[in-house]
Amino acid sequence: MPEKTTFVTQPYLPPLEEFLPYLQKIWDNKILTNGGPFHQQLERELCDYLGVEHIALFTNGTVALVTALQALRVTGEVITTPYSFVATAHSLLWNSIKPVFVDVDPESLNLDPGKIEAAITPQTTAILPVHCYGHPCDVDAIQKIADTYNLKVIYDAAHAFGVRRKNGESVLRCGDLSVLSFHATKVFNTFEGGAIVCPDAKTKSRIDQLKNFGHAGETNVVATGINGKMSEFNAALGLLQLKHVDEAISRRKKIDHAYRSLLGNVRGVHCLGDAGESFANYAYFPILIGQDYSINRDDLYDRMKANKVHPRRYFYPLISEFPMYRSLPSAQRSNLVAAARAAAQVLCLPIYPDLAIEKVEEICHFLAKQ
Repeated sequence: MPEKTTFVTQPYLPPLEEFLPYLQKIWDNKILTNGGPFHQQLERELCDYLGVEHIALFTNGTVALVTALQALRVTGEVITTPYSFVATAHSLLWNSIKPVFVDVDPESLNLDPGKIEAAITPQTTAILPVHCYGHPCDVDAIQKIADTYNLKVIYDAAHAFGVRRKNGESVLRCGDLSVLSFHATKVFNTFEGGAIVCPDAKTKSRIDQLKNFGHAGETNVVATGINGKMSEFNAALGLLQLKHVDEAISRRKKIDHAYRSLLGNVRGVHCLGDAGESFANYAYFPILIGQDYSINRDDLYDRMKANKVHPRRYFYPLISEFPMYRSLPSAQRSNLVAAARAAAQVLCLPIYPDLAIEKVEEICHFLAKQ
């Protein structure tokens, strides 16, 4: 039998027989969408699990990002990171907002608070940072800047499901809004899905209107909304996934620790550290390939793929290098030195709950012998 390819991730799915009773309930009540019983139940249970007060579920994280900006009536310019998945910046363009890229901290690879103030102009209305790889941004420093300049803060928390800060508080409580992704590749998935964590009931009500075409009641439309609602199928899977997510994170933690133990002495391989979070979700395992490694990052990437292991270069190229962004003054590589260096060195290794430790050992042995 040919050797099976190991990909950077694999969606966690609970036993199918556990999902069938949920499907039976959907068939019985014939409610498929529009905030049905599973949708409402998942919102409540996610609030309890994540330690937040209000959550609005969405069809995916990108639509949730677009809607979060609309909900806070963000316009003009928004300061953000070039080191992320492209949906972060795309959400700004969808709202006719100009992204202003700021460099990342070379250790955390999160938006560098020390570089933000120099990028603020009279047109700046918000900051859109990313908790990269699930490691919290320097939220206190970012909030201090936002308060000084009267800016909104929306966190792209796509990677940060369940993550808690040093003080034990959910990182999702930071800023004005936090946006989650429940895509198939995430720690917690609903096939496709996303959510906005809201600070109060009034904000949640506005967001619920925006994700339902702007409806405020049966005959009243109050905003130019979109169809961003999560279906009952996705919500049902989410309810089941919540029963398994702690075990899934526990397995990820073991894989993370195995990589760190086995790669700690490999010259030229740097395992990215955490940001001091009290609870991590081990969403990714990024390494940086230094100049003292035997080959460059891209050659290593090609050799691993030829060996049926598919890592990913998250995040390469930088968002600022794509055609729709590269003409922006803030997109110049001289402005983004740390981000450009990370993009040239990063390699995310396979990590998912069903990945065997023996495979982790094999990957590490391969890295050590190059």
